[in-house]
This record gives sequence, structure tokens and C-alpha cells, in this order.
Amino acid sequence: MSNDLIYKSAKELLGLFQRKEASPVEAIRAVLERVEERDKDINAFILVDEESALAQARDSEERWSNGNPKGLLDGVPISIKDMFLTKGWPTLKGSLTIDPKGPWEEDAPCVARLREHGAVIFGKTTMPEFGWKGVGDCELTGITRNPWNLDKTPGGSSGGASAALAARMGPLAIGGDGGGSIRIPSSLTGVFGIKANYGRVPMYPEGPMRNLTHAGPMTLTVEDAALLLTAISEPDYRDWTRLVYNNEDFTDGLDKGVAGLRIAYSPDLGYAEVDPSVRKAVDAAAKVFEALGANVEEKAPGFENILSIFRTHWGVGAAGALGSLPEIEKAKLEPALREFVEKGREIPLRDYTDAMTRRAELCVHMRHFHRDYDLLLTPATAVPAFDVGDRSLPNPDALRGDSDWHPFSYPFNLTQQPACSIPCGFTEAGLPIGLQIVSDSFREDLVLRAARAFEIAAEVSTLPPGY
Repeated sequence: MSNDLIYKSAKELLGLFQRKEASPVEAIRAVLERVEERDKDINAFILVDEESALAQARDSEERWSNGNPKGLLDGVPISIKDMFLTKGWPTLKGSLTIDPKGPWEEDAPCVARLREHGAVIFGKTTMPEFGWKGVGDCELTGITRNPWNLDKTPGGSSGGASAALAARMGPLAIGGDGGGSIRIPSSLTGVFGIKANYGRVPMYPEGPMRNLTHAGPMTLTVEDAALLLTAISEPDYRDWTRLVYNNEDFTDGLDKGVAGLRIAYSPDLGYAEVDPSVRKAVDAAAKVFEALGANVEEKAPGFENILSIFRTHWGVGAAGALGSLPEIEKAKLEPALREFVEKGREIPLRDYTDAMTRRAELCVHMRHFHRDYDLLLTPATAVPAFDVGDRSLPNPDALRGDSDWHPFSYPFNLTQQPACSIPCGFTEAGLPIGLQIVSDSFREDLVLRAARAFEIAAEVSTLPPGY
């Protein structure tokens, strides 16, 4: 039974615990065994704490035995991206500049909510240094690889989280998204990831990119993501930007379907270059929504390439966070990141204020767009997973050069809208392709409904060959 548990969703595990057909201890032992078996090849984890995980699981097992489970996720294993504070564990953010000695005395809001809901937090996943790029490597932890093909990147910056999920090293993960960092790796590894509206999931401390960065669920099923989002959206007094909490339950209405919804489909946003295999898969996905009764129209949202706006915000944020490091510490940064920080310090105030103005205009533009359309469909990335360390694509070293291989993600960090990536097909080489679903502000319910309807109708496999 224990080996089978790694293939169970969080919802399925909770059902097994309730019926006493499996225990939280069995579930975490199965996950830990899987990590031991697979992670030596994938390198998804920077930290795994077996002792702590087993202790949490035993506590959960006792609660289930007494018929008194705790919260929504009691006993379910979950990993945390190493950008989020975890009490008692280092949070190194992929960087040699952070002292692992700490002290590490508090949890990030999402981690605190997970503890309150009884989840078994067993480890922390890898990320590129300070999450600055969309691939999964750094000098601290090395290269993280894609379970679908170990020569390929899982994407980033939540690449460790997505790789762990794809390899069935746990059913749930917490990722972070400042420019696509949940959706990019979800797309490249064939898992589900959602960036909720900014402010929905409390953040603390405020990240260097401030109101661009979102915490969010990464899962194998839409149902699990809705459940996880419900838990981590609960308020935290430390986040002064959080939305008003109205006891949201994102599992409510999940199966209402998409019949009658007005959906715009844009395969390229009107300007992006898209790999033919990606275009073919998302074209087919759009037709699924038509078959489900939605009113689908091919329609670009009507804004020009806004990469320069994003780069300016990102550059100023990076410079603010890292530009004042002592030279001895700055020398430890990845050379390309160090160069990017220095360029960020040179951005004139006028350029930054202009970028903020253009960002505001983009937000208003999208609010107008969503008066006519409930949802927007796009590819999640313009290309499938590419070789680790590859520089043959249009400058995959994003933010220094051209990030046109993921042009669909960062616009919706600027607008703060809910957006997800859901698996929608494969290349001829068998690599996963992701579909992005975007809603108007504050309408995570529509994103999740649409993703759930597509998940059921399309039946796209999320299990890599051999797993």
C-alpha cells in the first residue's frame, strides 16, 4: 500500500485517512522513500527533514485516530519553495550570500497556515538565486532536472517544486511567482500551478519585487489546488497588502463547468513567437472549451509587448534588495545576477515612474477587456522544456536579454490577475505543454472552474514515462 500512496492526490489521501485505510505516517514514509529513490537524479530538494516530518505525521495520526483531524490538510505531505521562511529551517533562496545559521524563528504566512491545517511539511525545494530567472539552477544547489527528461530544465524559479511533484515526491507544493515562476515550471513539467490574485495569499516578508510576487499552490490536480489555496488564503496580520478575507472556499462551485462563459483565446498575445508544437496543443485545448459549451473567440487582449515595463520593475527591485550588499557578499552572487543588479541601480527615477504609469494603464486596459470576456486562454510558455544550461534559445537567461520564451507570464504579474498553467498536451518528443487560463481580478473561482472542466474533459497525463 505504501508505494501506492505516492500516486494519491491530497484529496484521496484525506479520504484514506478518514476511512482508516492508510495513515499519515504511511503517507510520509512513502514520500520520503520516493525522495531517497528519485532525488539523487533530479535534485529538487535543498532540505529534507525526515525526523520532523515523521513527528508531524505521528501527531496527525493520533488526531485522526481520535476522530479529531485538524483543519483542511491534516497529514498531507507538502514541500515549500526555499524562498519562504520556515521556523527552524534555513531559508537560503538559492544564494551563497545568506548565512544558514540564521536565526530562523518564524514562518511565512503560507507556512504558518499549513501548520494550522495539519499539513506535514517535510522539505524545501530548490530555486535559482533569489528567483531571478526562469530556469532551475544556481551555484548553491546546482542543476535541478526535469523528470520528463533529465537533460531538460524544469523551468523556474519554482523548478524544484514542480520537479518534485512531477516525480511524485509529494502531492502538494508551495511555489512563488514574481514573473511566471509558478506557471513556467508547471508548464514545463506537466503539473498544475496557480498564481492567485495579488493579496489573496498573504506574503511576509515583502519580497524584493514587492507587489509582483505571489505565493501559490502547485499540485497534481485542480481539486487539490483549490483546497490548498483555501487554506493558505487565510489572513495574516503581517501582510499590510492582503485582500479583505471573506472566508473564501475555493472548492465551492468547482464543478460548475464553463458552459456560457465568454472566453478569449490568444495563441500569441498578438506579438509573441510560439513553437509550433505549443501552438498545436493550445489550439486543440481551445476547442475543448468550445465543446464544453463556452463561447470561444480568438482575440488578443490588445496590448503591445510590455517586457520593458517588467524589466524596469524587476531591475529596480533587484537593485533595492541586493545593491547594498557589501562587496564581499556581492561577489558571491551569480555573475549574471550581479551584472543585472548593477544595471538595475542605473535605472533613472524617471524611467521607473514611467514604467509605473504604463503598468497602471495596462491594468485598466485588462479590466476593460474582461468586461467582454470572462477568461483569457494563452500558452503558458512559448516553448517546451529545453536543455539545462541551454543558451541557443532567445536568451533564456531571462532579464539580461530577451525573455520571449515566456512572454505570457509576466504581463499578469504586472496586472496582479489570477492565472494558472494546466497540462494540455505534449510535443512529439513527449515533453509537456501548458495552457494558461487568466481571469479578471479577484476571480480565482473562474480560473479554477475552467481548469477543472478542462482537466476532466482532456484527461492529459501528468505522469512521466517510467514513473
